[in-house]
Amino acid sequence: MTGAGAGFLAVDSGGSGLRVVVATSQGDVRAQRESRVPVRTGARGIEPGHLMEQLVPMVRALAAETGVRQLDTAAVGAAGLSTLGDALRAELPGALRRELGVRTLALVADGVSAYVGAVGPRPGAVVAAGTGLIAIGTDLTSWRRTDGWGHLLGDCGGGAWIGRAGLEAALRAYDGRPGGSAVLRARAEDEFGPMPGLPGKLYPRPDRPAVLASFAPHVARCAADGDPVAAGILRSAARHMAESAAAVCPPDADARVAVTGGLLRMGAPLVVPLDDELSRRLPWARRVPSAGDPLDGSVRIAADLTAGALTLPGDEAMLNVVTVKGD
Repeated sequence: MTGAGAGFLAVDSGGSGLRVVVATSQGDVRAQRESRVPVRTGARGIEPGHLMEQLVPMVRALAAETGVRQLDTAAVGAAGLSTLGDALRAELPGALRRELGVRTLALVADGVSAYVGAVGPRPGAVVAAGTGLIAIGTDLTSWRRTDGWGHLLGDCGGGAWIGRAGLEAALRAYDGRPGGSAVLRARAEDEFGPMPGLPGKLYPRPDRPAVLASFAPHVARCAADGDPVAAGILRSAARHMAESAAAVCPPDADARVAVTGGLLRMGAPLVVPLDDELSRRLPWARRVPSAGDPLDGSVRIAADLTAGALTLPGDEAMLNVVTVKGD
C-alpha cells in the first residue's frame, strides 16, 4: 500500500546501540530515534526479544510523529547478522508482523547496509569502521565480506581493536614491558582507575566491545600529541582496514572504495595512514567519500523495497528479503 498513512521502517543495530527511522512511502516525512543500549548477544546469537523490546516503543512513537499508520516494509541492518543471526532470522519476521504489521522484511548484515549507505548500488568495496570492523565488496552479482568476526576473534582495526591495543600498551607500561606507553597508561587510569583493577572492570561487561571502543579516541588524541606507541597503533589499524578492503574489492575499473563509520572522526592520525594504505593496495579503485552511514543504507534498502526497485544481489546471510505470512 502506498497511499496516505503508509510508510516503511529502517533500523541500524550496531555495537553502540540501536537507531530507527520511520518514513512515509514517498520519503517526504521522516523521523528518527535511537537507543544507546546495544542489542544483547547470548547463547543463541543476537537476541530478537531484546531488539524488539527496544524497537517497538520507538517505532510506535515515530509512527505517531510521522502520521504513518501502516508499516508494510522494513529493512533491519544488524551487526553480527552473518555469523550470529540464526535466532534473528527465525523469529524477527514474525515478531515484526505481530507487533507492527510488517509484511516484507529485508534482513541486512550491517556491512551491507554500510555499503549501500556509502556508495549505493555500484561495484566496489566499503570498510565499515565503528566499534567493530567489516569490509564488504560486490560486483553486483554477489557479495564478498571479510572480517566482522567480533572483538575476540577479529574486527581488526575497528574501535574496540584500537581501544584494546591502547589499553594493552597502558598495561605494558604498568608492567615495565617493551611496547608500553606512559601516556596511554595515564589516560587509562583517568578513565578506569588503577591498572590492576582494569580486567575486573572489563571482562564481566556485556557491552565490552563498546567499552573498549570508548578508549579509542584517547589513543587518537595521544597519537596527535606525538606519542609514538599510539601513532603505531593507528598505523596498524589503517593497515588492517586497507587489507580488508583489498580482499573484497572487485578487479573492476569502475570499482569505488569508501570508508564509513565513526572511526573517521579520529582525523589525521588515522586518516592519513589509511589513505596511504588504500592507495598502495587498491591503485585501480576510485576512492570516494562516503555518502552516508549504515542507517542511510537501511533507509535506501527499505525505500527501494517499498518501490519495487531493489536491485542488489540477494544472499541468505547478507541481504535476505522475507515475505511474512500472517492474517
